[in-house]
Formats: sequence, C-alpha cells, structure tokens
Amino acid sequence: MTDLPPNTALPTSAEIPGETTAEGEAEAKPEVGVGPWEGEWPEGEHWDPDLLRDGDRRNVVDQYRYWKHEAIVADLDSKRHEFHIAIENWQHDLNIGTVVRTANAFLAKEVHIIGRRRWNRRGAMVTDRYQHVRHHPTVEDFVQWAQGEGLAVIGIDIFPDSVPLETYDLPKKCVLVFGQEGPGLTPEVHDAAVATLSIEQFGSTRSMNAASAAAIAMHAWVRRHVFQQPV
Repeated sequence: MTDLPPNTALPTSAEIPGETTAEGEAEAKPEVGVGPWEGEWPEGEHWDPDLLRDGDRRNVVDQYRYWKHEAIVADLDSKRHEFHIAIENWQHDLNIGTVVRTANAFLAKEVHIIGRRRWNRRGAMVTDRYQHVRHHPTVEDFVQWAQGEGLAVIGIDIFPDSVPLETYDLPKKCVLVFGQEGPGLTPEVHDAAVATLSIEQFGSTRSMNAASAAAIAMHAWVRRHVFQQPV
C-alpha cells in the first residue's frame, strides 16, 4: 500500500510519465512520499540531512519521514514483539518476500530462513532493510537455536494431529514456522514442533497460499498478546 502524507504533492501527467489509456492519453500517477523539508531544519541525530534536502520517497510511515535508516531500525528494535517467523526454503520459495513484508508490518522480532540462504526479495518491497532476517542451514540448527532462546516452535500446516489455530492459546514467546508452497512443513519440523496448527477453511481447496497463512497466524498472535483477546 502506498502512503500519501497530507503534504504530498500530486504531480500532473505533464510532470511525470504515466500509463497510457485506451484513448492514448497519459494517466498521471501520484508521487510517493514528501518533498524537501520546508523551513528551518529540525534538530536531532535521527534526521537524515540528505532526505531533508532532497525529500523522502521511501515506503515508510509518516512517523519515520526524513529519519536515517539506522535510526528507524533502532526505534523498531525498541518495541518489537516477542514472536518470530520461520519459513523453510528448500525450493527457493517465492512467498518469502511477502512473509518478510508482513512480518515487518506486525513487527516480528526476527524472520528465519531455513535451508537455502538465497531468497526472492522482490515481494519484500525493501522492508527487509528494516526487518532482522537470520539464516539457518538445517532444521537441526534452527531447532537448537529456538530451544536455546526458550521459544516454542509452532508449526502451521495441515497434519492429522493439527489443532485449530482459532482455538489454540498461542504462547507469547514462540516462533511460527511455515513450509514450502506445495509440500508444506518437512517431517523434521513437524516432529520438533510443540504443536502444529491448522487454519479453518470453508471452500473447495485443501490449502491456502503460504504467505496468506503466515499473515493470518501473525494477526492471531497480535490479537492475543497485543489486544489481549482470549481464544
């Protein structure tokens, strides 16, 4: 979603190129962000002089306009939530970028990539610059890390022993793990999980997109531990 602060200037079709309509006319596109700071510059180490001078066109909320990148990350680190997200990446899953973007939106502590180190960052929409991402080469390495951190490993998938996410009391300190699109969680993660949760579905298909499932599970954690909603 593109954010447009109140002082965002909307350029005309003559100022920027746009898409061409069926009639051959250029269709104007709104300009993202804000222009150069007007008036006397604010004081503080978190302000970025280049952005104050040239404008801030990044995909950030208004609170962080003109802030230095490292200042934004430091502020986010001071209030991150206590859940982590992990996704298995044995087949270069294209959902990972979207999961990272959603984890940033819900302010997850970290995102963990299990398996292949490389992942498609396009779906992250640059949010990986603000979200901590950790790599684990094997499931064993990931499980040892989670146990050392005192985090409950919670799998999200459809197994015979899965219990409904909607009625499960998610622990506050946990890591929600998602499998590849298609094969789902590996048996190794399923065996290591203290519980495997399924998301109730009412249509004709058996499963849903992994990135969509991740968003639902993260929101369930937020409802339980940020808004104190009982299961």
